[in-house]
Amino acid sequence: METISILGSTGSIGRQTIEVAERLGLAITAISANSGAVLIEEQARRVKPRFAALYDEDAAGDLRIRLADTNVKVLSGAEGVIACAMEGDAVLSAISGFAGLRPAMAAIKRGARLALANKETLVSAGAIVMDAVSKYGAELIPVDSEHSAIFQCLQGRLHPPRGERREAAGGDYKILLTCSGGPFRGFTAEQLERVTVADALKNPNWSMGPKITVDSATLMNKGLEFIEAMRLFSVSPERVEVIVHAQSVIHSAVEFADGAVIAQLGVSDMRIPIQYALTYPERVPGLSKRLDLTEIGSLTFEKPDLETFRCLDLAIKCAERDYRAETCECLVLNAANETTVDAFLKEKRKFTEIPHIIENVLGRYSGVRGSSLDELTELDADVRRVTAECI
Repeated sequence: METISILGSTGSIGRQTIEVAERLGLAITAISANSGAVLIEEQARRVKPRFAALYDEDAAGDLRIRLADTNVKVLSGAEGVIACAMEGDAVLSAISGFAGLRPAMAAIKRGARLALANKETLVSAGAIVMDAVSKYGAELIPVDSEHSAIFQCLQGRLHPPRGERREAAGGDYKILLTCSGGPFRGFTAEQLERVTVADALKNPNWSMGPKITVDSATLMNKGLEFIEAMRLFSVSPERVEVIVHAQSVIHSAVEFADGAVIAQLGVSDMRIPIQYALTYPERVPGLSKRLDLTEIGSLTFEKPDLETFRCLDLAIKCAERDYRAETCECLVLNAANETTVDAFLKEKRKFTEIPHIIENVLGRYSGVRGSSLDELTELDADVRRVTAECI
């Protein structure tokens, strides 16, 4: 592998991917972002891609002026982002939310390696995405630290990732999906009533964007990861268990039929799973510091509080319904959550209102189905409209 395209290059994962790519000596052929013309200009001058795309048309116009003295071709809109997904031996997708689905599908359909850091792609359209991976012979390597950990734990038992379902050969196994518990681990429902936006944006272990940080605080992020694991590894919901592990040293584990448990450990540094997704199946020296277990001292584990953190409970129930009845309620969950979290970040709704609004919206779409990308896109837009009305 010699070249890479980075979708969502100005976010936390995108910026770290640039560091990793430079360390590995990979040429970055395309970068994209939503609207940050100043930062993507700096990145374009740094890595000299063929293409730089901004989803926002006005921002793209500004970027064209800024890069007029370079050979970088500036693209705009959804089509520009998708064009970037057509570049590179590998595509790392770190676009936030449902917007990452179509670019991810574009990379899959040309048989590229897709390093996926956008969990909403599999949450909203998991069956369609995994069918396309098989049909077009693409590689889908997870970048989320938990799913990368599971992928690594299953090495030696997985069918090759290119063009085949990612199911462990010969066996019954259980995924142990770890969760830091977020900044409000141990809080009561009454304490959550007083949570502010500033409080929710403080994650104890990871540096992330505002939306995913709030999701980590509500535990919706773990709910989305539960759904992603079910889709990515072709397992039933009963074979995924969430375990609160505050130290975030064990990034996830797999329990096999004979009772053996294999876990992946490491420091809290996203450059490790990013690099593995780009170098798989090889391992090479990276930028991260080494894990010193003697410094940590002890590791703790507990069950999640599903009554207090209802977003995780809602996600697990959606996963169960989608798996058994082949509905699209996980898409509804995701669209309602994205819209409601945005309202919370703008201080239009309280932290504790997030699960209530999502549950209300889910009730309006019980048993909803969709079998094509266009149908799912229309459903996503409709859910966002209804959620905005509820807000």
